[in-house]
Amino acid sequence: MWRSKALRFTPDCVMPRAYTTSINISAVEIMGISARCRAFVCSLVFACATLTCNASAAPPAMLLANVLGPDVDVTQYLVSEKYDGVRAQWDGKALRFRSGRAVAAPVWFTEKLPADALDGELWIARGRFDELSGIVRKTEPVDVEWKRVNYMIFELPQPDGAPPITFTERVARIKAIVERTNVAQLKVVHQYTVKDRAALKRDLDAVVKAGGEGLMLHRADAPYVTGRSDVLLKLKPLLDTEARVVAHVPGKGKHAGRMGALLVETKAGIRFKLGTGFSDAVRSNPPQIGAQVTYTYRDVTPSGKPRFASFLRVRDDP
Repeated sequence: MWRSKALRFTPDCVMPRAYTTSINISAVEIMGISARCRAFVCSLVFACATLTCNASAAPPAMLLANVLGPDVDVTQYLVSEKYDGVRAQWDGKALRFRSGRAVAAPVWFTEKLPADALDGELWIARGRFDELSGIVRKTEPVDVEWKRVNYMIFELPQPDGAPPITFTERVARIKAIVERTNVAQLKVVHQYTVKDRAALKRDLDAVVKAGGEGLMLHRADAPYVTGRSDVLLKLKPLLDTEARVVAHVPGKGKHAGRMGALLVETKAGIRFKLGTGFSDAVRSNPPQIGAQVTYTYRDVTPSGKPRFASFLRVRDDP
C-alpha cells in the first residue's frame, strides 16, 4: 500500500535559495495505486510548484536614475524621451516587473522575443499611463488590449563577467537585436546627443508640449551598471518621488465628508500634508494607509519638505 504524504519541492528556477513550494496531496489515498499513476501525480505536483516559482522571483537588478544636476556636462550623455510606462525586464525566458513578478503577457507577445536580455518600458502613447497600467497588471491578459502595447528598449543587461562595453556600443547592439527579431511591438528607444544645455532645454520643452513626461540622459561611455547612479539622469519640468500614506486628513468646505489631504512620510522620515492634485474620485476613495503615492514638487525647503507638492498617482508596483 502506498501512503499519501505531503510532498515538498524546491524547484530550480530564478528564486531565492530559501524559496520552497509545499503541496499537500493527502487526498490521493488509493490503495494499490499503480506506479504509473504515482508518477503522474508527482509530475503534476512538480509542475504546480514550478509554475508557482516562475510567477515571482527576486527583483531584477536595474539601473535607476538620479536627477540631472546643474554642473553635469550634458554633451557626454545620450538623450532620449522619458516614457511614462511600466518598467519591464526580459531575461531571455520571462518578462518581469521591477518587483520580480512575472508580467502576464500573451504568449504571442513574448514567444518571438530574442534570447538576449532586454530592459525597457511597456508603453502605449503619451498621456495613456493609466490605460497601459490597467492592461499589463491583469493576471489574465486580453489580446485585443495587448495589441496596443509596445516594448520600448533602452538598455541591454550584461551577464556577470562579460567584457564591459559602453552604452553607445550597447545601443548599437540593441538596434541590431530589434532589427533581427523583427517584431512589430519591439522598438528601440531613440538616443541622440545635444551640443549644450540650451539645446537640451529646447528638446525638453518640445517633448512636454507634445504631452511627454521629460527626458533621460545616459552617459555614453558608461559600462553596464545597476542600482541608482549618475550614469542615468532624468530631466522633467517637475520633480517627483514617493511617500507613504500615514493618515487621511478630513476635508472642509466643499470637501467636507471626504478626504481633504493625505499626511505622508518620505523615505527620510519627513512628514507633510499632501492636499492638491486629487480628483473627486480619489478624494472619495483615498489611497489606503500604508500605500505608496507619487507626488510632484518644484524643490525642497531647508528642512527637507517639498515645495508645491501635488498628488500624481498611487505607486502600485506589480
